[in-house]
Amino acid sequence: MLTLEWESEGLQTVGIVVIICASLKLLHLLGLIDFSEDSVEDEMEMATVRHRPEALELLEAQSKFTKKELQILYRGFKNECPSGVVNEETFKEIYSQFFPQGDSTTYAHFLFNAFDTDHNGSVSFEDFVMGLSILLRGTVQEKLNWAFNLYDINKDGYITKEEMLDIMKAIYDMMGKCTYPVLKEDAPRQHVETFFQKMDKNKDGVVTIDEFIESCQKDENIMRSMQLFENVI
Repeated sequence: MLTLEWESEGLQTVGIVVIICASLKLLHLLGLIDFSEDSVEDEMEMATVRHRPEALELLEAQSKFTKKELQILYRGFKNECPSGVVNEETFKEIYSQFFPQGDSTTYAHFLFNAFDTDHNGSVSFEDFVMGLSILLRGTVQEKLNWAFNLYDINKDGYITKEEMLDIMKAIYDMMGKCTYPVLKEDAPRQHVETFFQKMDKNKDGVVTIDEFIESCQKDENIMRSMQLFENVI
């Protein structure tokens, strides 16, 4: 079924859905899908962690989560990450648990860099919240900007074929070959060519943020995928 969905929905939809699904895997691991009525406000204030989060009121104002949701997010985050931050190795370990049939190392690396907005080698609770806020509650424009930033590996404002190929190979490796036995080894490159034929409007060999957003907004499958995971927590 995944093979048929992959082939029918196309590269762009799959890439964006995988971004959101991977984030939901992290939420599930942290036990954040089901709400609890227990308050953790006192725990947040008293916790002895090396990195203390910003005030809930500030995060509530900056994100699209309520104070109650932020309390629950923090409890799960702190339980799994007592230091208050997540490093890349921990990030990779988390995703390896949910994609045991494949190798999620490279994709987790790319996703970690997208969450690590200040590029200091760690993801704080604030980084985590702001990323999830965009992926789960953001506007279409915000989600597409976030996705573009993931694909733009060197952060120069353009997506090259090499960057997109690296991302596609990482997705294929993570999903595992057993998921799509009919696909050939050159399938990632073929998907990249399809991506560029559709999005590289001026045929200059790179995709800009404007080209990316314009093409995505005209794709019904992508627009549907933007709404699949809204309000999951």
